[in-house]
Amino acid sequence: MKLKFSSQFFYRMILFVAAVVCIYLCLPSSDNSRYIYAVNRPWSYSLLTAPFDIPVHLDSIRAEYVRDSIETNFEPVYKRDVAAEKQALAAYANRLNSTDGLNLTPLERNNLLTQIRAIYDAGIVDGDTYERIRRGELPAVRMIHDNVAISIPTRRYNSVRSGYSHLDSVLNDRRYHEAISATGLSELLEPNIKLDSVENLRLRNELLQRAMAPIGVIQQGERIIDKGDIVTPQLYTVLRTYERLLHDRGAKSVVSDQYYPTVGRILYLVILFSALFSFLYFFRPEYYADSKKLLFIIICVTGFSVFAILMADAFTSGLYLSPFTMVPIVVLIFLDSRTAFFCHITTVLVCALVAVFQMEFIFMQFAAGVAAIESIKELSKRSQLLRAAIIVFAAYCLAFVAVEVMQTGDLERISPRMFGYFGVNAVLICFAYLLVYIVEKSFGFTSRVTLVELSDINHPLLRELSEECPGTFQHSMAVSNLASAAANRIGANVQLVRAGALYHDIGKISNPAFFTENQHGVNPHDALSPMQSARVVIGHVTDGLQRAEKAELPAVIRDFIAEHHGRGKARYFYTTYCNEHPDEKVDPAPFTYPGPNPRSRETSILMMSDAVEAASRSLRDYSPESIRGLVNRIIDSQIAEGLHNDSPLSFRDVQEIKEVFVSRLRTIYHSRVQYPTMTTQAARTQASADSSSGASAPVSSAPSSAESTDAPAADNKS
Repeated sequence: MKLKFSSQFFYRMILFVAAVVCIYLCLPSSDNSRYIYAVNRPWSYSLLTAPFDIPVHLDSIRAEYVRDSIETNFEPVYKRDVAAEKQALAAYANRLNSTDGLNLTPLERNNLLTQIRAIYDAGIVDGDTYERIRRGELPAVRMIHDNVAISIPTRRYNSVRSGYSHLDSVLNDRRYHEAISATGLSELLEPNIKLDSVENLRLRNELLQRAMAPIGVIQQGERIIDKGDIVTPQLYTVLRTYERLLHDRGAKSVVSDQYYPTVGRILYLVILFSALFSFLYFFRPEYYADSKKLLFIIICVTGFSVFAILMADAFTSGLYLSPFTMVPIVVLIFLDSRTAFFCHITTVLVCALVAVFQMEFIFMQFAAGVAAIESIKELSKRSQLLRAAIIVFAAYCLAFVAVEVMQTGDLERISPRMFGYFGVNAVLICFAYLLVYIVEKSFGFTSRVTLVELSDINHPLLRELSEECPGTFQHSMAVSNLASAAANRIGANVQLVRAGALYHDIGKISNPAFFTENQHGVNPHDALSPMQSARVVIGHVTDGLQRAEKAELPAVIRDFIAEHHGRGKARYFYTTYCNEHPDEKVDPAPFTYPGPNPRSRETSILMMSDAVEAASRSLRDYSPESIRGLVNRIIDSQIAEGLHNDSPLSFRDVQEIKEVFVSRLRTIYHSRVQYPTMTTQAARTQASADSSSGASAPVSSAPSSAESTDAPAADNKS
């Protein structure tokens, strides 16, 4: 038997493989961390013993303290640049002796050189070092002499500026100042005590190496940690040392350690995505068959999983900063809550591969996902996202506290920083509205928020309809109410039906007078043949689609315009033409709407409600029997013509829709109580009584408009 595979099958296989491969490639290498653990959390693996001797180093806290202490107390190494000192003194002596016009005796010139030499003997340092000395941060430095480091006090050191100032204060005679200025001493004076960067680095490293030397050894076969033990800072350091030595020794090149984790991860991902595809195939076949919706689901799960894994790799608590509840919220808005929950669980289980504490992570994300789905249900306002963010934040906090108290038994050990992560997570959820907009534009979906906005009667198209075709506008409003009630009864998309019904007749704007509900005594069809009239009436479907496309209405709304008459006939004109040509075999094509027939429950409901609402206006008798007969006759004739053959409506749905139509029409056209009329004698008697009491006589015995409106309904006596 030869198997046949369709292009749809290959498309789904490509999606499946691409999702698994993308996530696997983003997972951190299994060689990088054999175990997942954190300080002050229980060890979740079995007993671990040392396979070889493991040196015990200071834990991170103590090591940091030792490093800080060394840095604080370390005396930097400086060296005296004797060559630079001699060169500077010789250059200045030469300049002092060769400069003419100095009013100094030879003895005074020697005195000036002696003072400069004294400054160099005391030591001149750079400006930064001098500032540290002044602040008391550098009371002494070390000098290397015969390979021995000698500590030298720094109190006598000067900078170039302070040495220059010292000369001014010691040599008070104006002639000295003039000579110093004339010979440009400030240009020649330079530091002779300089930082020895090479020796400085060597000594600092030696101190650090001695301080960080192992403080003990865990011998081969000795216990390191057992399941349930708390990972202290010291144990954390030992475990990191163990993993580093294990890697250096090449133990991870063993086949079982290298390949088995890889196979396990791939199998794990294959099972998860197989479960997701199976759920869609068996329980949501309409999504599985729709390429766009399937692609949307896989992109949501895969894309967010990759994002969360990269966040976990970039930040210590990146998983808790990732807004996982965005996945169920976005899927819920465009699809349904059950699919949203399944996608959320799949995403969480994928990302659990990189979670430090998997049980805690899965539990918290489960609680947050359920809270998000229950708080949104149907997104119709932006404020719902804010409310959902608050509820998700509360769910995260409660779940975290529950897990921590269960594991540690102490409220004081709860990290407040986690609540900050949850707050950031909640804020990011509010940006789901932007994501909804991107999905709408990318996949051509229509969210409930968009449908609510389209249902606003101030929309330009609806406002034009109400101004140009007031009768059609009222008809559309009535059809919208009738259809939405039926959709609510059978569980169809109420908001979609409501919006579609409002726009289904916008094509009548082009020729409003050719439709009965907009006529005022004059019927332009009287001047046309039945075929011409049919062409005008049928044209409102094409005109409506053109207007909808120009206004950029969503495709789901355009479906209502195209399908609300299906492939039905303009029955009135077709029958008239047949009666006028009894001997001719009439071609029904010119009298047939372009269609297609309704392909969804929502468009089928609209076709039924449109025909029923229009026909109900021609009834002369609004008794329950008459209304029920009208509803049954119209809907049954549509079914008999095959107009609903492409719709997924069931017989039960049709029966429910009929009951809703009958109930609503009875409410709209209910009978009122007949007001009695006064006899002549009673009127005279009442007028006489009113005049004697000073009241004005009644103008008429007919009920007022207010009375007529508020009158109780008749008891079906018509």
